[in-house]
Amino acid sequence: MTDATDRLVVDINQDGARSLAAPASVTVDRSFTVDLRNHGMATHVHLHLDDALSTVARLSNANLYVSSEDSRRVQVNVFEPEDGEYEPVTGRLKIAIAYGQETRFVDLTIDLSSHEPVNVDPDLATPNGGGDGAERTAARPDGTATGTATDVSGTAGGSSPLARSRTVKLLPAVLLGLVAVGLAAAAVVPAGTPNLSLGGLAVAAAVLAAAYLLLT
Repeated sequence: MTDATDRLVVDINQDGARSLAAPASVTVDRSFTVDLRNHGMATHVHLHLDDALSTVARLSNANLYVSSEDSRRVQVNVFEPEDGEYEPVTGRLKIAIAYGQETRFVDLTIDLSSHEPVNVDPDLATPNGGGDGAERTAARPDGTATGTATDVSGTAGGSSPLARSRTVKLLPAVLLGLVAVGLAAAAVVPAGTPNLSLGGLAVAAAVLAAAYLLLT
C-alpha cells in the first residue's frame, strides 16, 4: 500500500482543475480503503473493479460526490477464496472524475498467499520419527552405530518389566495347579482306591487356581 494505514491515496485537483493523481500499481493482502482527497472544486468520482478483481473484492461505494477541499473514503473489501485457491489476482481499478473527463487506472494485485493454511505432515507429530515397535539404530556423529533401541515389548535387550509382572501373577496359579495334581495322585496311589478327602482337596485347589486365573 501507499502508507502504513492500508490506504490508497488519490489526489483530485491538486495539480489544477480536473487533475487526477493515483499510484500506477499497488499490491495488497487484505481489505483497504481508497482515500479520495479533493484539493479543488467539488466533483463526482466513479470507481470500478474489472472482472478479475470483482471475483475477490467489492467496493463499498462506486459513485461519490466529493465536496471542495474535502475528502471521502471508499472501502475495498477483499474476501478469502471459497475454492481454496490462494493464487494472486491482478486487475485494474478504474478511477474517474467529472463524469469521465479524467480517468486513471491502477494496476491492483490482490495476493492472499500468506493466508493459505499450512498442511502439517501427520508423521511429523509422531515421536522418534514414527513407527510403532520398530527397531531403530542410534548413530554417533561420525555415522557409526552405537546400539539398538527397542519398544516396550522388550524384543531386544532382555525381558521387559511388563513380561516379568505377568510371570509373577501367574506363579500362584501354577503352584495351586501343582498342589491339585499332587493331591489327586496321593488320593489314588497308596490304597488303589480313591481317597475322597484328598480328592476333594485336589478339586478345591484346581478351582482356586482357575478362579485366580479368571480374576487376574
